[in-house]
Amino acid sequence: MMMLTKLVSLFSTKNKFASLSSIPLFLSPSLITRLQMESSYTASSHSSSSSSQSSKLLFRQLFEKESSTYTYLLADVSHPDRPALLIDPVDKTVDRDLSVVQDLGLKLIYAMNTHVHADHVTGTGIIKSKVPSVKSVISKASGSKADMLIEPGEKIHFGNLFLEVRATPGHTLGCVTYVTGDGPDQPQPRMAFTGDALLIRGCGRTDFQGGSSEQLYNSVHSKIFTLPKETLIYPAHDYRGFTVSTVGEEKLYNPRLTKDLETYKSIMKNLNLPYPKMIDIAVPANLVCGLQDETPKA
Repeated sequence: MMMLTKLVSLFSTKNKFASLSSIPLFLSPSLITRLQMESSYTASSHSSSSSSQSSKLLFRQLFEKESSTYTYLLADVSHPDRPALLIDPVDKTVDRDLSVVQDLGLKLIYAMNTHVHADHVTGTGIIKSKVPSVKSVISKASGSKADMLIEPGEKIHFGNLFLEVRATPGHTLGCVTYVTGDGPDQPQPRMAFTGDALLIRGCGRTDFQGGSSEQLYNSVHSKIFTLPKETLIYPAHDYRGFTVSTVGEEKLYNPRLTKDLETYKSIMKNLNLPYPKMIDIAVPANLVCGLQDETPKA
């Protein structure tokens, strides 16, 4: 118990990350779970100024195993309405996501996508059918339908918190990265929800949906790698068990994006990836907010 208390103190006071990415790998899964629970409590009850700002933000990282997709729930719990948003929801896990929202006493106002996905159908359409007041959000450049078609530089407010929209095309034409706000009243360190543009130790493919390896390289270097090095990176997918990285880590260790442009383009050209098995279903559905035509065809 003494060891657990010391570990909780170490990871919750020095690193108030939403997921404990710096937990030593030798710890057992059960101990990691206990640390996460204890750290969450400790961080929320800590009285320092920085944690007081961070405690405004409720954050959950959710996972859909078939497409290895991360869905992110953010809410301003200091606001009377407890407004919340979901980033990159998946159709198959909508009920789970809405259950979490209800359990936590939140008011879901936005269901957002980082881009038109090719490997799963977005949950935004189903969410809107279940909670009509929710607004769907995607970039105007995506060519998709949504209640809000956003452009670079816009801010998406939820309570007293906001996300900044950064254009990061290259995986697709309409990719954006959502970055938590910069300022004394916003959570620190900042968080970047990078979609498929920047993955942990990787990046999205660039061989379909208007992709361009050169454009993606420039997007990441100019719009993501220019953020403070402690900015937390939360991608739309991970296939190796990673949950979070930082800008500083990816600038040092990303095996693709640390290379010069020509080497990077060569790497991307020779990936030889299979055709996404869901693309012919997912892309048409996602262009209409995930709502599929269920009318029987003659």
